[in-house]
Order: sequence, then structure tokens, then C-alpha cells
Amino acid sequence: MHIKIGTRKSKLALWQANHVAEKLQAKGYNIELVHILSEGDKVLDTPLPLMGGKGVFTKALDDALLNGEIDIAVHSFKDIPTELPEGIALGAILERENPADVIVCRNGIDFLNTETAIIATSSNRRKSQWLQRYPNHQIVDIRGNVDTRIQKLKDSNWDAAIFAAAGLIRLELEYEITQSLDWMLHAPGQGAVAVVYPEGDEAIFTALQYLHHLETAACTLAERDFLNELSGGCSAPVGAEVHIEGGEMHFHGIVLDTEGKEKIEIELSKSLEEAKGIGREAAQLALAQGADELITASKND
Repeated sequence: MHIKIGTRKSKLALWQANHVAEKLQAKGYNIELVHILSEGDKVLDTPLPLMGGKGVFTKALDDALLNGEIDIAVHSFKDIPTELPEGIALGAILERENPADVIVCRNGIDFLNTETAIIATSSNRRKSQWLQRYPNHQIVDIRGNVDTRIQKLKDSNWDAAIFAAAGLIRLELEYEITQSLDWMLHAPGQGAVAVVYPEGDEAIFTALQYLHHLETAACTLAERDFLNELSGGCSAPVGAEVHIEGGEMHFHGIVLDTEGKEKIEIELSKSLEEAKGIGREAAQLALAQGADELITASKND
């Protein structure tokens, strides 16, 4: 069986697509990579939240799927809108890499002990959590693929930029990591690779089951349920972390305003037998505390 994999052209996207390709080839499938340019790759001078966030990196691949140009598309799970377009289904979620956020610093971490600093990120979630901890720091927008952002940092007067650990690890750039931000809640689904396919194509779905990692799927889907129930979208200042330990699913979620002045935090633990819907339950608790007002305000900023 021949499978055409759609992917963006960035080094990280190609790593993810090749990772999927290798796993499918090991099962005897014939693989072809198809490079597709997304809106997020074309427009690099506009902050992601101003582009709407939702589908910025995925729509071009969705269109290619629906047009029959490709058989599957490979994405960072955190980039996929929580509601998929009609005709497209989630086929597999691969085992998660380290989901943490990290900082890459230009001249070490001494700036953390100073009153002012300049931090680069295009994420409202990262911005909000950083400003809550360091309210006098300045946040600047940064766009581009991983290599581009690292170079922009080195060429700037900024102190640090925030990255996902998973991307740096996959590109063998771990040496660039200065410090892991253990206090920052990552994006729902961060660190996981997901594959989507045309809904109803049973042969493709069967092939994708070789890739699917059940524990990663359970945790990341619960995180995304939280975001979906909040109607947050990819650019909302919402973080969620779910892990399984001791026969229980542990949920930790956060909703903030974009300046990090207000925060709603939810923590839940349930046995695996009772954990279905934990993300939506957490979202309802957050909404009862006014989370919708924070999210609406962030969309209007």
C-alpha cells in the first residue's frame, strides 16, 4: 500500500513526518512525503494570536487531505484545532516527548535575578505565565522555525526565548537549553505528534494504529478536552498537564489573562476507571470561576 504523507517544510515538521514514515515503512508500507506550505510558514511578520491561531499551521494540509493530494498529514498535536474540519479524523497520537517549556538564554540566566529583562515568545500562554512570575519583564514577539528563532535570539538584545523542549530534543539541539520551566504549564498536547486522515478511510486508519500510543492519547486528549470546553483555541492563555501515576489520572490546568494578572487554576485526580471526561470537568470548574471572561478578553487584546 502506498501512503502519501503531507508535511510542512520546517526541520521539525520534516523530522516528525520522517518519524512517522519510518514506523510505517517498518510495517511494509510504501511512503512518499509531500511538502506543503502553511499560512503560518508564509506570514512570519504577524504575531500568531493576531493570525487567529486556529489552523494557522494545519489548514493547507487539511485542504490537501480533502482534495486527495495526500493520504495523511502529520502535525505537532498542539497545533491542531480542537475541532477538526468536517471530513478529517484523528488517526493516531504517537508517544510523547518531554512536554515541558524551556528557555534558551543569550548570556546565561543571571537576568532572572534582575528587575527587568526581555523575553521572546509568540505564545499568549507563555507570555501570561511569565509575566505572572516576572511582572516587570518585557515580552517581545518571535516567529519562525526553531533554528530561525534561536538565531534571532543570538542576534538580538533579548535575554531569553521560550521553546518547547520536545522540538529542541528532536532536532538534537538539547545543548541550547539553559533551564527547564518546571513551573510553567505547557500547551495542551505539547510534545506529542498526531496524524490525521480522511474520515472513513479504513485502510489508512488500520495502518495508523501501528503508531498509536494509548497512554499519550489518554493524557493529551484530556488536556485538549479542557481547551475545547473552554472554547480557547490554540492562541488562548490556557495550559494543561495530565499524567497517569499510581492507577490515577492527574489533571492540572490554568487559565490566565494575557498580562498574567489574573489566574484560575484547577487540579483534579481520578482513578483511571472514573477519569473519562476529566478535562471537560476541569473546564467547567474553571468556567464557574470566570475563565470565559479571561479567554474572551485575550481574544480582544
